[in-house]
Amino acid sequence: MNTFEEMGVMPEIRKAISEMGYVAPMPVQEEVIPLMLEDTGDIIALAQTGTGKTAAYGIPILQRTDIKLRRPQTLILCPTRELCLQIASDLNDYSKYMSNLSVLPVYGGSSIESQIKTLSKSVQVIVATPGRLMDLMNRRVADLSDIKNVILDEADEMLSMGFAEDIEEILSKVPDKRNMLLFSATMPKEIAKITGKYMHAPREIVIGEKNRSNENIRHIYYTVHAKDKYLALKRIADYYPNIYGIIFCRTRRETQEIADKLIHDGYNADALHGELTQAARDYVMQKFRNRNLQILVATDVAARGLDVNNLTHVIHFGLPDEAEAYTHRSGRTARGGKTGISIAICHIKEKGKLRKIMESANCKFEKGTIPDSKTICEKQLFNFADKIEKVKVNEEEIAALMPSIFRKLDWLEKEDIIKRVISLEFDRLIDYYQKAEDIEAVDEKRASTDTGRNREGRRRLSSDQPGDGMKILKLNFGKKDTLLPAQLIELVNHCVKGKRVDIGRIDLYDKFTLFEVGEGDASRVMDAMNSFEADGKAIIVKPATEKGISKKYDPKRENSRNGYSRNNKKRKKYN
Repeated sequence: MNTFEEMGVMPEIRKAISEMGYVAPMPVQEEVIPLMLEDTGDIIALAQTGTGKTAAYGIPILQRTDIKLRRPQTLILCPTRELCLQIASDLNDYSKYMSNLSVLPVYGGSSIESQIKTLSKSVQVIVATPGRLMDLMNRRVADLSDIKNVILDEADEMLSMGFAEDIEEILSKVPDKRNMLLFSATMPKEIAKITGKYMHAPREIVIGEKNRSNENIRHIYYTVHAKDKYLALKRIADYYPNIYGIIFCRTRRETQEIADKLIHDGYNADALHGELTQAARDYVMQKFRNRNLQILVATDVAARGLDVNNLTHVIHFGLPDEAEAYTHRSGRTARGGKTGISIAICHIKEKGKLRKIMESANCKFEKGTIPDSKTICEKQLFNFADKIEKVKVNEEEIAALMPSIFRKLDWLEKEDIIKRVISLEFDRLIDYYQKAEDIEAVDEKRASTDTGRNREGRRRLSSDQPGDGMKILKLNFGKKDTLLPAQLIELVNHCVKGKRVDIGRIDLYDKFTLFEVGEGDASRVMDAMNSFEADGKAIIVKPATEKGISKKYDPKRENSRNGYSRNNKKRKKYN
């Protein structure tokens, strides 16, 4: 089947989707729409985000809705408020020329009284997040007794967010004689439990391969020292001047810190995480959807359900724990048949995790080299020249202004004008990269697996011979405290306010850690960190000495010796 008409889609819907730009059905639509229109039973559809799945189930459920029955007939469950609103908006667009059809989005973060009021009127399609629907069911205002179609959209995401019990409770309340469609990008074991219990001999449709990443996505990874991850991120962002993408971080704190740094450094970026109010989240997402933001820095949870087309890049600043999460993240680019790039910035201790993702995602990864200064400047300048070449000139609007401009610049040659325009636009960038040193390459074969530092670095720190302009400090936390190099860097820069501290080599021992800082930062680091405690233990930082390293380490004795006993000095808590 090559057209929506041949698949049996009604004229009213065809007219609406034609106005939305739909020309020919996508593969998932070709598979699902005819089956649902023919009412052939339950369906499991495995398809990546951005493959056109909303239309695949939305078109047939709208067409099969009994307009005369003013009660809920279709229930669509999805993981997040954002996806809920997006699905409802799409369904309203598809049904533009269908009179008396009502779609209600039901989600947390908005007035439940308003949703109750709308439910009491005529609603045929409910799009809901599980938590809010459970609230409405407990209040006995959501009547599911006439439900004929149940759609689980992004089922794997709902399960990973802990909605399994809510979903089972909801499914137990809908009629047994109904059709059920489960959409998922991956097929984890948890889904098998739901399909076995609530679906009747489901037909499975696979678009692409199970758990396989979109083939239109190019996967690149860069390996750097933990201290260089942000500098690597900046270079990658500069290397792609027209980037429109999402940077994924593991924690809320890291998300906000990276966004703040990018904004401070002049990038068009903002943060999206769970500590933002709903109004702030909506504002940030609206800016991003409208492309008033180039870069969105987000946690996995906050970005779930964020439906944005034409993303060029997904950047993994921190790798997720599961390959399925990597697949979901990456699938936000290369949607609708377009191409995209997924970039992982890894430090050496993440190599094992990256290897597991490579094997599970079943896709080809390229090892990238961080772009050097010359390459980045050339890329930026040529991109700017390309914009100048392609800019649309409105002759009529500027005609009256041009004679005076020509007179003003008449004394300059063409080459001089070009140089001045370039300098005006790129002086800051060029100045930064003229002074910037290239990021130190990581020798993955020689790098130590427990510290991410090479053997030469361990010998040098253990013998108390710092690098030029550096000073070695000793911290009373080590591997037994589950400290990692990246966490040390975060700890130092959390405690020490003001200018960011550049940290050199790091060497972890069982009960303490040695690390390098610039000589000018050493006193500032010690003064600041010695006023904090972490996990109920006083943080002690002091200059490292051969004698101090070789003695058996006793944190309690050291706290008392330095006058920082928890009993006589109140410390700030680092969480």
